[in-house]
Amino acid sequence: MSPDQIARLAFYVLLLVVIGGAMLFELSGRGGRALRALLLWAVIIAGLAFGYDWWQQTYAPRQQVLENGARIEIPVGRGGHFHLEAVLNGTPVDFIVDTGATSVALSRRDAQAIGLELDALRFSGLAVTANGRVATAPVTIAEFAIGDAVDRDVRAVVIDSELQDSLLGMSYLRRFARVSFEGDLLILER
Repeated sequence: MSPDQIARLAFYVLLLVVIGGAMLFELSGRGGRALRALLLWAVIIAGLAFGYDWWQQTYAPRQQVLENGARIEIPVGRGGHFHLEAVLNGTPVDFIVDTGATSVALSRRDAQAIGLELDALRFSGLAVTANGRVATAPVTIAEFAIGDAVDRDVRAVVIDSELQDSLLGMSYLRRFARVSFEGDLLILER
């Protein structure tokens, strides 16, 4: 079980203890000191579980770029996805690594953040996603960096939908000699 799943499980168990304890307290009509202390500790532990969950979302370790960009290790994140941060045209962009995606797919928000003019894009392509068919606009990213590994003129598409996360698809992953999984790590090697 991952630390994320353990924290969630602990939270739900504590929530059950707090609610169950409150019900017992009310139903018994005689809330003793021990029960109040137990409930207080349950609330404290639930708060700690919430804090841990928030920390995992905000500050959990991201990828490690090793050997001058020749090896990138990406730990599994929330929901079992692998999240990678790249710098596109000087702007940090968070990606979900998606081996089911054909190409690099940018959300409209990320495309705008890296300096692409959305009004100038021609949404002439079509992509089939889990949410149905969406229009796409082909673009070229001048500089795509993951740590010290820098690629230039990377082809991508901008998705004309409410896509929140940009996707790092196979067109970019094929640049690596090896893409593998080692436990809860995704390894990219050049």
